[in-house]
Amino acid sequence: MTAPLSTICCPACGYLANPADPYPFRCPRAGADDADHLLTRVLNPAAVRFPDNNRDTNPFLRYRTLMHSYHVATARGLPDAGYRDLVDELDAAVAAVDGHGFRATPFFRSPGLSDALGFDGDGGVWVKDETGNVSGSHKGRHLMGVLIHLTVMEHCGLLDPALRRNLAIASCGNAALAAAVVARACDWPLTVFVPSDADPRILKQLHDLGANVVTCPREPGTRGDPAYRRLRQELDAGALPFTTQGPENGLAIEGGLTLGYELVTDLASQTPDHLVGQPPLHHLVGQPPLHHLIIQVGGGALASSALQALREAADLGVLDRLPRVHTVQTTGAHPLDQAHRRVAALLPDDPAPDTIHTTMVEAAQHRSAFMQPWPEQPVSVAAGILDDETYDWRAVVEGMLLTGGQPLVVSEDSLTRAHRLAVARTGIPVDPTGSSGLAGLLELRRTGQIGDHDRVAVLFTGLQRGTP
Repeated sequence: MTAPLSTICCPACGYLANPADPYPFRCPRAGADDADHLLTRVLNPAAVRFPDNNRDTNPFLRYRTLMHSYHVATARGLPDAGYRDLVDELDAAVAAVDGHGFRATPFFRSPGLSDALGFDGDGGVWVKDETGNVSGSHKGRHLMGVLIHLTVMEHCGLLDPALRRNLAIASCGNAALAAAVVARACDWPLTVFVPSDADPRILKQLHDLGANVVTCPREPGTRGDPAYRRLRQELDAGALPFTTQGPENGLAIEGGLTLGYELVTDLASQTPDHLVGQPPLHHLVGQPPLHHLIIQVGGGALASSALQALREAADLGVLDRLPRVHTVQTTGAHPLDQAHRRVAALLPDDPAPDTIHTTMVEAAQHRSAFMQPWPEQPVSVAAGILDDETYDWRAVVEGMLLTGGQPLVVSEDSLTRAHRLAVARTGIPVDPTGSSGLAGLLELRRTGQIGDHDRVAVLFTGLQRGTP
């Protein structure tokens, strides 16, 4: 019997999803105990290879052979050309709503930021610019991946298009807008749960896109995000999780992987003066194209996706070393930093990878001892990273520990300074949330933890909407 190209499983309990399951989103045991039951797509590295010399500009086509939806579709008889047509049709529908579909986003060395931060010519700051992506952020990647999966299930006869269940998400910003655009493109009903302080401009856009918007006030004395609690009630009643929160829809991470895959491809293909002679993708092993990657964290899906994509590139023989991956949260709410501290307290100095993994497995069995809801209502100029919990905390903490990265907690002053610097030195209309990774870089430069010759990447993840 041929081994599957990929599987969806729960590392906490060993649950293995049936490939014919149209909704492999949430582990059946989630909520039954204190374990962190989060479904994860796992590649079979012996059966797939990282795409090389692929001319597709759409990342969902460029990296299709790594996608679980592709593996399910081809296993059930859909040829490669048929899958391409399916994705092209969905992308055209998204473009009809948003003005353009999904394309690989720019990744470049910023001379302005590199000079402003005092880097030498062989080092510097690289920017992955997601502000021109569908709906103005990276969030659409996650949800397009889910949409492709659902469409494949319908095409394969595992779902009835006439009996579509409502989609639901809890968000007050970029994720909600991305969900509304993608849902509108395929005429799938969507409910968005938002907090009472949601931006009126965002609410208007959601209404214009046909979403059903439900405001969820914070209840005195109740911890946790009220919109997320209301989402859970809706999911229990039968709605589908069209969300980037991993515990509710583990498959949402897969669409986000395209961003990390693009980083791997771009690092190999760019040859500016300071990287002249960098080898092609299949010879990247042994090279250190990037020393540090700094990622802002709210719910954690972005960081989790990037870490998994880099690790898979290593498993497939494309990379033999990963950059140090650091995360950024604000003093307004930093639950990931606290979880990292609790895990690190259990580890010896300079722990081996096996020790880190074993400790994380144990920590995942006692989630509430490590990841706890932020006790106060968070406030920050970077509102998009103010999740009460880091839902994908386990993968992100383990990724930082394995790569030698660290969680960074930055002040409001630092976030504001980074935002102004980002716009002034790159001309990119990024918002304060989207530029908050740069605030982490400012902190690492201030403390001397990143040197003049280091190569560092930051992600500009969201478009500034109106006056900041």
